[in-house]
Amino acid sequence: MFTGIVEEMGVVRGLEFPSGPEGDAVLTVEGPVVTSDVRLGDSIAVDGVCLTVAGVDGAVFTADVMPESLRRTALGGLTVGARVNLERAMPAHGRLGGHIVQGHVDGVGALVSRSPGERWDDLVFAAPSDLLRYVAEKGSIAVSGVSLTVTSVGSDSFGVSLIPTTLEATVLGALEPGARVNLEVDVVAKYVERLMAGGSSASAVGGVA
Repeated sequence: MFTGIVEEMGVVRGLEFPSGPEGDAVLTVEGPVVTSDVRLGDSIAVDGVCLTVAGVDGAVFTADVMPESLRRTALGGLTVGARVNLERAMPAHGRLGGHIVQGHVDGVGALVSRSPGERWDDLVFAAPSDLLRYVAEKGSIAVSGVSLTVTSVGSDSFGVSLIPTTLEATVLGALEPGARVNLEVDVVAKYVERLMAGGSSASAVGGVA
């Protein structure tokens, strides 16, 4: 489990497709903070996607990304040199500073606009309609692994406001309109819907590990 509180911005050092463009990928990321105590098999959220550490070399780690993850997230569009949000899994004794984030991405959205304020930016993201039903004003959402409070919800988009710390410490600070982002809605909303529907499997939105 994660909290949506980004620990550092890492740098993509490689993205290879050993089985071809339709197969899996091997992602290589440099992140000195998250690798400071990492072990093989540990979980690290990369732009909000929970990945298992398959190799470590100093400040660089590698992870295998399955085809399902590539289809359901924006990881496949990363390029060498790109910055990514990184967060280690929360320890059992840790503080839940953001909200419960599983690292199971529900869909991909895109930045529509950003309006700078005196010390903050207001951002609007387009999102799939089947995800927006889980988004509520003043509720929580993870955008590329960043825990954010929703400020507005429209028919095809939602808004958030970024404080100076978020602008400086995450990739959202430099995001430009059109950029794709990973979205994970509040898991509580999905469970509530499923329970109210009597446990029908058709009512739940699947995530990706």
